[in-house]
Amino acid sequence: MTQKNLLTGPTLRFDGNPMMQGWQDAVRIDSEGAVLLADGVITAVGTADQLRKAHPQAVETHYGDDHLICPGFVDAHVHYPQTGIIASWGKRLIDWLNDYTFPEEMRLSDTDYAQEIATRYLDLTRAHGTTTVASYCTIHPHSVDALFSAAATRNQRIVAGKTCMDRNAPEGLRDTAQSAYDDSKALIERWHGTGRATYAITPRFSPTSTPDQLAALGTLWGEHPDCLMQTHLSEQTDEVAWVRDLFPQARDYLDTYEAHGLLGARAVFGHAIYLEPREIDRIAETGAALVHCPTSNTFIGSGLFDMAALATRNIPIGLATDTGGGSSFSMLRTMAAAYEIGQLRGTPLHAAQLIWLATAGSANSLHLGEKVGSLSTGYEADVTVLDLSSTPAIAQRQAQAKDAWESLFATIMMGDDRAIADVWIAGARQP
Repeated sequence: MTQKNLLTGPTLRFDGNPMMQGWQDAVRIDSEGAVLLADGVITAVGTADQLRKAHPQAVETHYGDDHLICPGFVDAHVHYPQTGIIASWGKRLIDWLNDYTFPEEMRLSDTDYAQEIATRYLDLTRAHGTTTVASYCTIHPHSVDALFSAAATRNQRIVAGKTCMDRNAPEGLRDTAQSAYDDSKALIERWHGTGRATYAITPRFSPTSTPDQLAALGTLWGEHPDCLMQTHLSEQTDEVAWVRDLFPQARDYLDTYEAHGLLGARAVFGHAIYLEPREIDRIAETGAALVHCPTSNTFIGSGLFDMAALATRNIPIGLATDTGGGSSFSMLRTMAAAYEIGQLRGTPLHAAQLIWLATAGSANSLHLGEKVGSLSTGYEADVTVLDLSSTPAIAQRQAQAKDAWESLFATIMMGDDRAIADVWIAGARQP
């Protein structure tokens, strides 16, 4: 007989998109809520009393008033190979790649090391309440296999792809237009749609791909349109200038992708800080998604993402740690940084908007919004439970909170892995 698990306590519920409507109408906390898990999915959501009566055989786990049952966090843009170099000192983007990223990614040419880092990364992120990630791998196909395999052993939803680069990178990290196509195609056939895996065709960014490679990957995407396509866009001003020099015929940075068939509804662009009006128009027209990486954008001095203006265009927007350019594996810390950047722009985000971005918003950006990111019937049973009084500092603030949103906001701003009371992946409670 299938075991049913009933989680009871304050429960986060979504009724809409708080970036497009008043957060009060889109997000709520049911103080007497409950979620029923069985066979890896959420089979019912309601009040604790209702579900106890309807499912007396379910094993109940009760979380107190100082907890919040949430969807598992969804990190929409990461580089798992950079786990070991996170929080390295003081570089701009291009120097960061040359001095930190590329040497570390060379190490993943060793299959055993790639497997070690993949396992370590998923352990670290799970401890921070993250249940779904979208990751860049390295040029080595076995680095993709390592991450998908590690996720499969946990029955964890994963998005990943082989990073493709055929110029402006060390010799040991360059492929070719043909090998990028061939390797990526083989990986799609091996992993895409297997279990909880989604493949993302992954040119690192235009400066490290020749037009021929971008065109080859555009052709591959045309052949496999249900895959995602993830890359970087307009992260730093010197990067934008570099793209202009490398692609003098392009109208703008986005055009270097668009001209090669790499713009569409299933495209996911990380950073997107310095967008031109035409680029914003085309992103909105095509339905492509953007991913805000606030800790990374401040840590390596990139700039301030314009969340408020872009959200008004109905562009799907996700939230991400950008490991290891970001300075934390924690989506709580990422939410806090998004709030701080909003403050600097004069448009601070409410706790309801922040938690939505880290769950449903990110899931939507990855075209997983009907599978994860919400505590809704039929969704995959990925759940993160927050302890809203996890440290003495947070507990004393929580005790003064006037409502549940003030309480949650204190944990967003000051919380870390100690605030993660429980994580459930595919309905299984994690160690």
